[in-house]
Amino acid sequence: MINLLLSYLSYPFVRYALIAGVLIALCSSLLGVILVLKRFSYIGDGLSHVAFGAMAIAAVVGLTDQMALTLPITIICAILLLWTGQNAKIKGDASIAMISVGALAVGYLLMNLFPTSSNISGDVCSTLFGSAKILTLTRSEVILCIVLSIVVVIAFIALYNRFFAVTFDESFAKAVGTKTTFLNFLIATIIAVIIVLAMNLVGSLLVSALVIFPALSAMRIFKSFRSVTVFSAILSVSCALLGIVLSIFWRTPVGSTIVIADIAAFGVCSLIGKLRR
Repeated sequence: MINLLLSYLSYPFVRYALIAGVLIALCSSLLGVILVLKRFSYIGDGLSHVAFGAMAIAAVVGLTDQMALTLPITIICAILLLWTGQNAKIKGDASIAMISVGALAVGYLLMNLFPTSSNISGDVCSTLFGSAKILTLTRSEVILCIVLSIVVVIAFIALYNRFFAVTFDESFAKAVGTKTTFLNFLIATIIAVIIVLAMNLVGSLLVSALVIFPALSAMRIFKSFRSVTVFSAILSVSCALLGIVLSIFWRTPVGSTIVIADIAAFGVCSLIGKLRR
């Protein structure tokens, strides 16, 4: 098996997939802890549906680089979700459901009205549940993924203390002069970037698992914010690597295999947590 893995690593597309998978898993785990603690974890699922609708629009328009349209639309919707979630008339969960379902319906309608291929069902299924696109990444796409991931990690490290304050006591952070509105919008923007990147890895319907499961698994064992964040990152990267390798060996869907690895890790962490207590 080791010799087979080494032979696979000789192909550039496998190396590209591993690099992109590790970076996406790392970024997802960092923001996943904040989303879970702020009880806004469902935003990942909502934004993934928005990204699906944006990808459908880009395909209909005929853009070769779909991310050029998908990324700004997802960022705008992330900010709108945060803003409407703070509105007393539209609660956070209602606004997420409204925007996500609407975007999903619009995307599927456009793909049927203006088909770009003869296999619409296959295109929709591969976009929703992940496909082999992670194994067909180009060098430019990998470079873009590396750049965006570096920006996300640097922003998280530089603003770690402020993110911590906003996550646990936003009212107190605002009272002492922290720009909570800016930080919330920044968190929403980073989440949108991660969602768009992760869609190539696990598909739009499975993105939430990549964001939530590592954080929940870490919380079964650790209690401090720093420990949870570090362990969540390590666990997420490990599950992504394991899922990609197993999907190559077993010829299974990449996204589903990674999510299954995350579920198994959650079960192990839950058992360890119970034994420690």
